[in-house]
Amino acid sequence: MNLIILSRNPALYSTDALVQAAITRGHSVRVVDYLRCYMNITSSKPRIYLEGEELKADAIIPRIAVQHTAYGNAVVRQFEMMGVLTLNDSVAISRSRDKLRSLQLLAKKGVGLPVTGFAHSIDATNELISMCGGAPLVVKLLQGTQGMGVVLAETKKAAESVIEAFKEVRADILVQEYIAESKGADIRCIVLGKKVIAAMERQGMDGEFRSNLHRGGKAKKINITAEERKTAIKAAKIMGLNLAGVDLLRSARGPLVIEVNSSPGLEGIENATNKNCADAIIQFLENSLQEKKPKSIDGK
Repeated sequence: MNLIILSRNPALYSTDALVQAAITRGHSVRVVDYLRCYMNITSSKPRIYLEGEELKADAIIPRIAVQHTAYGNAVVRQFEMMGVLTLNDSVAISRSRDKLRSLQLLAKKGVGLPVTGFAHSIDATNELISMCGGAPLVVKLLQGTQGMGVVLAETKKAAESVIEAFKEVRADILVQEYIAESKGADIRCIVLGKKVIAAMERQGMDGEFRSNLHRGGKAKKINITAEERKTAIKAAKIMGLNLAGVDLLRSARGPLVIEVNSSPGLEGIENATNKNCADAIIQFLENSLQEKKPKSIDGK
């Protein structure tokens, strides 16, 4: 298999782990900075280039940073036009990157979620706070990642202040109920195809409700319930993702999905579970190529 990994930094743990897994399994692999690619968009023979070289591959693994979703996804679409197998297709990546859209799609399909309010105007602040059960509650930026742009407002006045501050930077307002019984912990499930291949519990630092490892949280291997497993797989399927990091909260009413990530980091979960997720991903691509390219999420 001739494999390209779309990543801006080959030294990143996840990117390097995928490279090493591909080499170990006998494949040709290279890391390509998608922002340096340029495209010839034509119906007869679409092409993609890097520094004058025409890029060709059997399969690609997109590792697109949130801030570069638009251009990165354009590169993924170009490979799709060329008939190249992609681990996650461009439509699924776009769908998962839009936090509001993903929540609406999950809600439509009956997936458990924290009660969520969304508004553009601060005139709706009181109604948003009320519909989410009052303080404490969580206020989020739609563009936040790795725990940034996520604030726990412990009082109604604090919530009002955070919402007003977010509006100062022209951000729409997303408010969610605070799930107290989760006690600052969440569950990250790595879904690959129709299976959860690894799961860990992430616990925030003392006094920190965000459990992200980038913010000092700690991780440990966890045995998830059948309902949690089913929820994670269903969430990934709704997004159309072959590979997904699905984040869950344990609540009194069952597992609640808080995010579905199309480029989940591998370092934390591989270290916590001692499972080689990168190798499983390469094997999945091998099998996908043998079975022929699956249809894109839009059916084309």
